[in-house]
Amino acid sequence: MTAPKPVPGFDISADAPAAPSKPAPLPHSFIPKPDTTTTVVLRGIAVRLDSDVGRAFIVDCCRNREKIFSDARIQEKYNIDSSHWDDIVKNKALRLAISAEGEKRMLNGTAAQEAAAKNFTESPEVMGSILRDQKANPRHRVEASKELRATARFDDEKPGANTEHFTITINLGADQKPLVIDCGPPKQPKENTDAENEG
Repeated sequence: MTAPKPVPGFDISADAPAAPSKPAPLPHSFIPKPDTTTTVVLRGIAVRLDSDVGRAFIVDCCRNREKIFSDARIQEKYNIDSSHWDDIVKNKALRLAISAEGEKRMLNGTAAQEAAAKNFTESPEVMGSILRDQKANPRHRVEASKELRATARFDDEKPGANTEHFTITINLGADQKPLVIDCGPPKQPKENTDAENEG
């Protein structure tokens, strides 16, 4: 009767070859290379696109694409020199991330809201020119005055605005300083301003 053929890796006899001390290294082609396209250089530091600063940069780049931020404003905010700016413009991963974020901002209305807010900053100047125009219709001048007052006193005319302020003081004894907690104004419930529910 012949002896069974030993199975590699399971032969524990004394004359079995010793197991290798460490696995053989993988060929060079199997070693993953670092992906430099997932980082951008901001303020002289390589920042990953999936970090908090990287995501904030992507949103600002979306604002740049939407004509809310200029190139110069982004370069100044993140301290980007011209050589790194050229690398950023050519970064494919960044362009894909900006496109995805831009689509999300368009669908959830953030892009339109921020664009409207930017254009609204020109409204007081326009209303002021109507108000100062002696040849304008008096009704238009009165309406311009109302709009300017509403804009200037925006916080005062919020529904449910409350000027009360609450502070809690806890006395810990004669030898210790009292503990003072500033709670601020009480929170007001949000009112439904839907036009369908008015009237």
